[in-house]
Amino acid sequence: MPEKAHDILPVAAARKGEEAAWDVLFQRYRWPLYAFLAESIQDEQVALDLLQESFIRAHRYIQSLRSDGRFGSWLFGIARQLAVQHVRKRKPDVEWLDDHAEETDLLQSDPLQSLLQSEDVERCLNALDQLSYHHREVLALCYLEEFKLEQIASITQVSLGTVKSRLHFARKALNQILTQQNDEDTSRTVY
Repeated sequence: MPEKAHDILPVAAARKGEEAAWDVLFQRYRWPLYAFLAESIQDEQVALDLLQESFIRAHRYIQSLRSDGRFGSWLFGIARQLAVQHVRKRKPDVEWLDDHAEETDLLQSDPLQSLLQSEDVERCLNALDQLSYHHREVLALCYLEEFKLEQIASITQVSLGTVKSRLHFARKALNQILTQQNDEDTSRTVY
């Protein structure tokens, strides 16, 4: 979740090793980070383990953080690396989206946004489950965690163009899934 001007986080105190500061950071980021991990890897127990490991690594490597204001993005980057490592170990033949795919307009109608605004959460989660890891990842970071595209690029360690491409293809794939679900629902109700 992106840092906002009104968020005063005790990153400097955490850097000095103050446990109370780490408690505040954990309270602030545990649920958004857990939601991101659970959605990314589709396993709640592993997401809990990776959440814990993310904070352990953040504690260990906080001296490498260059800007206290980027703590959230940095922490999500750590979690993302752990999730990718987990997915690679579990599924070494995962297809990675071509990093050089054509960039397209990201401002077209957005099926995920409209679905999230509706009350059909189960349908949304079912559609997201059918997407590839990278598609779920960019959608979760963009819409659920509300990171800017530049922050997503930093977290995922890919270029801004790749983030835009993945987001475009994720929206397109999600739209196809939702259209198919609508067609199936309509065919069931026709007598």
